[in-house]
Amino acid sequence: MSKKLKKIALITGINGQDGSYLSELLLKKNYHVHGLVKNYSLKQKKNKLWRINHLVKEITLHKGNLNNYKNLKKIITKIYPDELYHLGGESFVHHSFKGENSAFNVNINSIHYILSILKNYSNQTKLYYAGSSEMFGDVKKFPQNEKTNFNPISSYGISKCAGFYLVKNYRNIYKLHASTGIMYNHESSRRSINYVTRKITSSISNIVSGKQKFINLGNIKSKRDWGHAQDYVLAMWKILQQKKPDDYVIGTGKLHSVEQFLKIAFNIVGLDYKKYIVVDQKFIRPTDTNTLVADFSNARKKLNWKPKINFTDIIKEMVHADIKRFK
Repeated sequence: MSKKLKKIALITGINGQDGSYLSELLLKKNYHVHGLVKNYSLKQKKNKLWRINHLVKEITLHKGNLNNYKNLKKIITKIYPDELYHLGGESFVHHSFKGENSAFNVNINSIHYILSILKNYSNQTKLYYAGSSEMFGDVKKFPQNEKTNFNPISSYGISKCAGFYLVKNYRNIYKLHASTGIMYNHESSRRSINYVTRKITSSISNIVSGKQKFINLGNIKSKRDWGHAQDYVLAMWKILQQKKPDDYVIGTGKLHSVEQFLKIAFNIVGLDYKKYIVVDQKFIRPTDTNTLVADFSNARKKLNWKPKINFTDIIKEMVHADIKRFK
């Protein structure tokens, strides 16, 4: 009896938060895992690959540029992946107000290039595209599901909408197995320090050790639907195991404010958050989304998926990890 061949997966943005958790999941499921990283990531291994350093002997990394069609084609046609998870791109929303060209070029070109390459050279590859709740933007309906109209208010959200419709068109016209996961905020101890949750937990570590006195933040009343990245990468994998491609909203359906996050995080180290917060206008977005909260009933029904790690446990993990990390 012949051995079952391992599936091959290619992950763009493999050295990010989601890419690292997805790599671990796929390795446990006996995949050959390949990842695309920028040239500088390999040169600055300690800083740029810290989330996947423990995996580098088990995965194959390819130097590449999401804005380079020839480069992407060379990698995809070299390995012909069974599954391609497109997680890479410009993902920090606040920066996208100042760097519209970067967000548009990378986010739109990369998914367009990948879809074109799959259509012409690897049309059996299943594609997962990382969408975002920022696509909904200034919404009037709560909670949001797959039928809610998009109304993005950032260049990042607009670029993700463009990618969503590219995926939908290639799926419908060229019959590619291409799906979008509309992901709400998801955090972990591997979150980039640029994001407010990691900014808070890393600052707490510095405050406890006496290296920092205050945290400068924007609107602490702002609310988000926060889950854990480990739960969300499982949803990504489940989406590509479906017979028919489709789009799914992935979130927790629960809202929490930045202030709630602060209170829980500071309580873990026995401090009152009110004594350490400075509201700084420069961290307040020019425009901010209305209350974005997920209706993930479609994912629960079709994927048999639901989030398992709760809000408080996410914060505990992040605070303890940062205290240990910065010691």
